[in-house]
Parts: sequence; C-alpha cells; structure tokens
Amino acid sequence: MNLTDITTIKALLETANTGFKKSLGQNFLINPAVPKKIAASLTKDGEKPLNVLEIGPGIGTLTVELSSVSDRVAAVEIDDSLLPILEKTLADCPNVKVINADILKTDIGRLAEEQFFGEEFSVCANLPYYITSPILMYLLEGDIKPREIIIMVQKEVAQRLCASPGSPEYGALTAAAAWFGDCERLFAVSAGNFLPKPKVDSEVIRITPFKSPPYRVSSEQTLRRVIRGAFARRRKTLVNSVSSEFPNMEKERFVKILSVMGLSPDIRGERLSVEQFAEMTLYIDGEIPL
Repeated sequence: MNLTDITTIKALLETANTGFKKSLGQNFLINPAVPKKIAASLTKDGEKPLNVLEIGPGIGTLTVELSSVSDRVAAVEIDDSLLPILEKTLADCPNVKVINADILKTDIGRLAEEQFFGEEFSVCANLPYYITSPILMYLLEGDIKPREIIIMVQKEVAQRLCASPGSPEYGALTAAAAWFGDCERLFAVSAGNFLPKPKVDSEVIRITPFKSPPYRVSSEQTLRRVIRGAFARRRKTLVNSVSSEFPNMEKERFVKILSVMGLSPDIRGERLSVEQFAEMTLYIDGEIPL
C-alpha cells in the first residue's frame, strides 16, 4: 500500500469516515522519499536505534519506515478516528504499538518503561505547527531524556531553534532549547510534499539532549524567568525587560550584575548566550556574591 499516494490517502480517510482535520494540524506526506529520509536520519553513524517514540503517526506513512529501521516503535496518536486506518496500514509491522493518547498528557517515563523496558529511545515526529513548541519543551523538560529528537517543524521554527545569539531569529525558544541540548538542521521539506498543502515550508531538525546540564545554574526556575523576561520586550534593554520578571530586585543591582559579567548596561537579551543566562542566575539568587 502506497501511503504517499493521494488517491490512497483519500480512500483511507473515507473508509474511516474522517477527513483532513485542520484543528489537529493534519498534513499528510505525498513524497515517499521524505519519510524514508527522516527514518534514515535516526541511524546516526550507522547505529540502528532500538526504540523509537513517534508522535502523531497519522495514517502510518512515517511509522512504516521507522518500523524498518528500529526494533520497537511506540506511536502515540491523539485522533481516535485514525486508529482503524493504522490497524490496516501497519498490519505488516508487528514491532509497532499504537497508543491512542495525547502526548502532552502522557507520562513519558512510564511509556518508556512499558514499551521499551526502560531502555534508551529516540523520538521522531512530523509535528503539527500549532503545537510544536509545547511538545518539544515537554520532551526536553521531562525527567526521562530521549537519545535524540528528530522532528519536522515549520521552517521558521527550525531557524529559531538553531539560531545563534545576536541573530534576528534568536529568541526565548532558542535559549530554552539550548539549555537542554544541541540543535542541528538536517534538510528542508517544501510545502508541495504535503496534502493538504500548507502555506509554509518545513525542515527536519535533530536535537540531541545533554545527559546533564552543561552549565551551572542556581535553579532552572530562575533560568526560565530570566529567559522569559529577556525576550518579553525585545525592543527594551535587558535591564528593563528582565525587571518585569524580578520586580523586587532593584535595577541598580541588575546593572551591577551585568557589569561584573563584563556586559554593557544597555545590552539587549538577544545578545546573550544560554551560558550567560545561566551565569546570571547565580548572581540573581546570590550564589555568587557581587
């Protein structure tokens, strides 16, 4: 069964009395080369992944390819109308387990224990654009870290996630993700590869989570507040922007923190690396005296 054939896709949806759901951001791949290339990206350095967690399998187009390159696949699908379709399309994939659930309400650690026997796993997904950031941060902030996360996202999001400090694309999402792992852009996927055709192009990226944080912080909560404040008002200086997150801290103290760090008092948040944001938390919480 050719799951990238337009006629086949429509026929499968019709047999299940369902269709394309805009509310779930559903776009189905119609170029067979794309899911193959995504799945091949998981075999980094020729090492085959034992376990793969797929988010949003849809009709199983990518799932079939993941099944061929791994020992076990757990595919979490929120749309129960697609379950009968997946039962057909994945009939020849005995190493795939479909789980009808919302990934944002799923205990990843428990899933990994039940489906992968607590072993290391990779995450692979063609994420709906509207929920990319929440799902990504949910995976990164969890206690159980995947070996790697390979996801297809909107091109603009890929640019932001992999941006460097000082670039126009660099923002809160960039810094937050950089705290948890390294990001690299793998390849582009134009809008014409999907049905329905989205208004924007996509990219496939890889995020490799750190086994432990690369920098010392006073607390991750303070780090999140610093990053959130730094980008809350991009046109304002870092001092004025972050002050909104720490209303009880005098601006003069924050100016002194920047001075000790060798930074200008009129610097803006987008100029700082995640390492500098981490260092800032130590001064804010008093772990390093001024």
